[in-house]
Amino acid sequence: MTAHVSYFGIRHHGPGSARRLLDALDDLRPAEVLVEGPADLSALLPTLASLSMKPPVALLAYPVNEPERAAFWPFAEFSPEYQAVCWAVRNHVPVRFIDLPVYWNFQPDEAEDSEQVSRTEETGDVLKLADRDDAFSDRDLQLRRDPIGALAEVAGYEDGESWWQDVIEENPAPGPVFEAVADAMSTLREHAGELPEREAAREAHMRLEIGKSLKQADGPVAVVCGAWHVPALQAKHTAKSDRALLKGASKVKIAATWAPWTAPRLATSSGYGAGVAAPGWCLHLWQTPGDDKTTRWIARIATALRAEGQIVSTASLIETERLAVSLAAVRGRPQPGYEELREAAISCLCFGNPLIFDTISVALLIGSDTGAIPDDVPMAPLLEDLQRQQKKARLKPEALERELSLDLRSDSGLFRSTLLHRLSILEVDWGRPIDPGKSRGTFRERWALRWEPEFAVQLVENLVYGASIEQAASGRTKSRLRESHALGALADLVYGAMTAQLSDAAEEGVRLLGSRAGQTSDCSEMLSALPALADILRYGAAREIDTVRLHTLFDRIATQAALSLPYAVRNLDAEASQALRSQIQAADGAIRLLDDQPDLQGIWQKALEAIIEEPQANRLISGLAARLLYEADLLSSDAAVELLARMLSPGTAVQDAAAYFAGFLEGAGQRLLYDDGLRGCVDTWLLTLEEDDFTEFLPLFRRVFASMDKTERRRLMDALFGNSVSGGSKMIAAPDAATRWPAHLDILARLLRGEAHG
Repeated sequence: MTAHVSYFGIRHHGPGSARRLLDALDDLRPAEVLVEGPADLSALLPTLASLSMKPPVALLAYPVNEPERAAFWPFAEFSPEYQAVCWAVRNHVPVRFIDLPVYWNFQPDEAEDSEQVSRTEETGDVLKLADRDDAFSDRDLQLRRDPIGALAEVAGYEDGESWWQDVIEENPAPGPVFEAVADAMSTLREHAGELPEREAAREAHMRLEIGKSLKQADGPVAVVCGAWHVPALQAKHTAKSDRALLKGASKVKIAATWAPWTAPRLATSSGYGAGVAAPGWCLHLWQTPGDDKTTRWIARIATALRAEGQIVSTASLIETERLAVSLAAVRGRPQPGYEELREAAISCLCFGNPLIFDTISVALLIGSDTGAIPDDVPMAPLLEDLQRQQKKARLKPEALERELSLDLRSDSGLFRSTLLHRLSILEVDWGRPIDPGKSRGTFRERWALRWEPEFAVQLVENLVYGASIEQAASGRTKSRLRESHALGALADLVYGAMTAQLSDAAEEGVRLLGSRAGQTSDCSEMLSALPALADILRYGAAREIDTVRLHTLFDRIATQAALSLPYAVRNLDAEASQALRSQIQAADGAIRLLDDQPDLQGIWQKALEAIIEEPQANRLISGLAARLLYEADLLSSDAAVELLARMLSPGTAVQDAAAYFAGFLEGAGQRLLYDDGLRGCVDTWLLTLEEDDFTEFLPLFRRVFASMDKTERRRLMDALFGNSVSGGSKMIAAPDAATRWPAHLDILARLLRGEAHG
């Protein structure tokens, strides 16, 4: 039999393309199947068709000594390439890749773009091609970047995705689709200008590989490739000219394997250049080949809505299908797509409220499927390292959540904690800290462990940072350190690095912290860095880390912040004052935590005293400064009462008095239980408020008492009315109590009992 070539131009991850490709292969019965993909990885193709292989999966390749420069080629169940490989294996037909070998991705001038290349050019995506555009006109650029979009524009569509879905993927009777697509691409390429050098090299390599098959095959040869390439592969070129385009590439030793993938990472919204808008819908189209696609999809919508507690009737489902079909007819589409079905569902099932549909849209349109690879397939380096460390830590990945308590003084506890912290840096949240704010600085940690299948995918994606868990966590931290400029963010990253025992990243972070601290004069930024630095210094005993340099850095930043603080609190608006108050509270806690530095404590206390005396200081901040000194016993009870009375006096504007009241007592309302003077001062101020002012600031009063539990509120009420054991102070009504105080008393009593909702 004389060999000849049949070209099948497909849309990557297109279910309609996949179905029509299988029909074409059954009719052709080729002697060999050639698929667009890295030619040097063809030996891995039979594994893709294994019964133990559950898509979505991705072909993973990287230079042997540089796994952080990994590239990925994803395959879904509805991908035409995946179905072509499975067809070939089932029918005992040779199958291989024909695109440029992997090492082309790792040439010196393309090293920085290797991941992007793996997600765009190497997938041959007909919607997003190469991005080197200096020599092309606007029209040429449009044709090169979005050839389908150009066809869609001619057909009156707004975008190429909708056009391709209607004409190819969802059309029940598209006709001779591959011939029509090839003709359309030929016309488009005539007007697209010359392609970039690398794109030309790809097509030259594919032509040479096709030529080899023609010489060896005893029968038809099927070529499955992106539709955009078909005209170039059919064109006549000499082997000599094609080989000339492939000269100059340096060979690199490559390691490759299969890795599990997830449905969300097949979506264009994930940044995947060759992705599809709705992987869940594509899978539905593939798994529902009959005429009941619309009915079954509406049934899935109903199931999802009912799971969310929505009431969905059978009559509403019937109306949904009728409306979807009508919308498709009005728009001239062969059958309802997911857009028509979404709009119909919103109208008939969600009462016209798109927010209800949004609660299920991600699960429906994107999905959460996670792939799996056979046990005998070599794992990616990070997965292998994780398995080794899981075995060493005696931690088994389990789907059910369980709690783990760790003692950091033991070697096993410290090892487990370090592993979980490193995985958290890589955004592999196998372990979730329980009450992390309470356990910081202690020798114990509590974690909730739960393993999800997609964690394997997230781990593989971190190969760009290193080949082991430690290397990847360190590399990712260093990358984030270089991208961060705020002292607070840098300090948090250094804290994370030291907690995860990443000495190189921590050292670089400390260096960047010191450099940044010397460049900034922003008090707020300096204050934000102190809590994390204090946690590092406190955690050193448990983690056995070197904190000598950090002590010096902490003193330096805290001193700078204290010196600039009295000037930073002037003339602030409400939003800025709230933010600065939170930072001052956190910084005060950090400085008091390190009680072995009396000189620094003194500098900080003088800064707080200066705020109290600063007439232009925001009253919220002034109140906080007074309370912090009062709690530290640096301001006596009599002095605090005198200061509070002066700030709440009738000569002070109600707005300023309320702000000072909030600064002094919000979060510290319990002080009123034990200090008769403070309680009497507040009582007097509340009595003098006009009813409108009292009502206006009622939410503020409630926040002040929010930190008190029911028992403490009852004790405060008893103290106000003289019923406490210690005698307490009695409430004395104002002269006009009969006309004004009853309203105040009623509201205040309910507030203290926890009944007020205003």
